[in-house]
Amino acid sequence: MPRASSKRKSSAPQNPPAVKSSNARSGKAKAKEIENFFDKYANGGIIDPDGIVTLCKDLELEYTDVRILMLAWKLKAVKLGYFTQDEWETGLKTLQVNNLSKLKKAISELEKEVRTPPNFADFYSFAFRYHLTEEKQKNIDIETICELLNLVLGPQFRRQVDLLIDYLKVQSNYKVINLDQWLGIFRFCNEISFPDLENYDETQAWPLILDSFVDWLRENHR
Repeated sequence: MPRASSKRKSSAPQNPPAVKSSNARSGKAKAKEIENFFDKYANGGIIDPDGIVTLCKDLELEYTDVRILMLAWKLKAVKLGYFTQDEWETGLKTLQVNNLSKLKKAISELEKEVRTPPNFADFYSFAFRYHLTEEKQKNIDIETICELLNLVLGPQFRRQVDLLIDYLKVQSNYKVINLDQWLGIFRFCNEISFPDLENYDETQAWPLILDSFVDWLRENHR
């Protein structure tokens, strides 16, 4: 058995102070770039609807493009049509973005990220909560819901969404939609065989509005 060496092992080399200093300067520079990027669109310390319109033009996107809603989701924005400086800076650091060209590229990748099942479920829920514009508001009017359904669910479930919007526009029993109903619509689109509706079971815990929608479909689209 070999004898243990009496020589003390040297410790792992540490980063030279010059490297640490360089990294710190680089981090500060990027943070300043993100701040300047925010200031380009901010008004009174916040990016308001006018600022978002300008941002959309620079991104070559329509104001109603779903990717702007996806950006709001990524920034964890709280108030519809507004981005705070903290939301902007935290979100852009997560995206590793500090200028317009990088944001354009990041938005394309963000759409892929959102479309993954776990993220999309969270995004779908966010879309409803983000449109609660008043304190203690729990419901959203039918007109806005129709726009949201078209924007958020339409690309994946076009036939279901088109018919649901048709139903919502002609029915008179519901003036608003709550979160449970909104989530029920998502579950319906994911789980129910369409258009035959063979696996729709009214004894399950479906929102009543979906029972009514199914009755309407059976009467009008058979």
